[in-house]
Amino acid sequence: MPATQVRSEVIVDALQVACRAPSLHNSQPWRWVATDHTVELFADPARLVRSTDATGRESLIGCGAVLDHFRVAMAATGWDTTVTRFPDHADPLHLATIEFTAATVSDEHRRRADAILLRRTDRLPLAAPPDWDRLAASLDHSVGAGPVRVDVIADELRGPLAEASQFADALRLYDSAYHIELAWWTADFVSSDGIPHSSLISAAESDRVEVGRTFPVVAQPERRSEVGDDRSAILVLSTEDDTGDSVIRCGEALSAVLLDATMAGMATCTLTHVTEVPTVRDLVASLIDPHAIPQVLVRVGLAPALDATPPPTPRRPVGHVLQIHRGETC
Repeated sequence: MPATQVRSEVIVDALQVACRAPSLHNSQPWRWVATDHTVELFADPARLVRSTDATGRESLIGCGAVLDHFRVAMAATGWDTTVTRFPDHADPLHLATIEFTAATVSDEHRRRADAILLRRTDRLPLAAPPDWDRLAASLDHSVGAGPVRVDVIADELRGPLAEASQFADALRLYDSAYHIELAWWTADFVSSDGIPHSSLISAAESDRVEVGRTFPVVAQPERRSEVGDDRSAILVLSTEDDTGDSVIRCGEALSAVLLDATMAGMATCTLTHVTEVPTVRDLVASLIDPHAIPQVLVRVGLAPALDATPPPTPRRPVGHVLQIHRGETC
């Protein structure tokens, strides 16, 4: 059977949506190559956040998230995708080869793709998610069977998790390289990557979120006073090992969780500061399963209905992350 070729403009449009995926400090550590019959995903080592992510593990999580986003975007345009992960053992930066088969588009496909554009990282305090047991079951189902597990932090363990979060801050208090890098990714001049000031919170707001990375604070009136302290549910996505395949699949699972939560009307915030420091990572594991390897945490909660939708964070133009290598125009 001849391989299926998808028009270049369809791939470009899908990547425009897919690259809304979250990544550490919005570093967008991916690059794409469209060939005659496939799309290839590569990690971009030039985008590595070196002081925070020296091993590239979080870069892989971001690449897994953008891979799943791309599959969702393609499904909404009528294309099923088949993924071969790490297709070239000689090139560890070559993360995936994606092939395509024409398929029917459902309303669910469209809603899921719309959720990519609706999702924002919300660092403010969140109210408890309503009907949590039902939503948690849905999120667990989306991850499915495989190398990734999802655990919910029990209410009685929120205190120890908050202490672990504070411990992570304490261990990095005098890490000048880390703080210089953090300041660079949140600087005013950032235009197509990094974290804009509109996505940061004030010191008072930060004090009401017990589990969160300490970013440079912004001066502004305190928001969401009616919410009080953060009551979001906190999920932990873990794997059995730290192999590249498990980590990229964790990023794919992260994408699924974020989109499911968004479709349910929830706000989310992805957290990795507690999994970057080995000692703190072990503390998080002790709260769920000592044999699990925590990769990423997600706060899931309800933002006030009258809150203005925050502006989208910047993304690099698709032309900066995509190369088209085709033998003929399609």
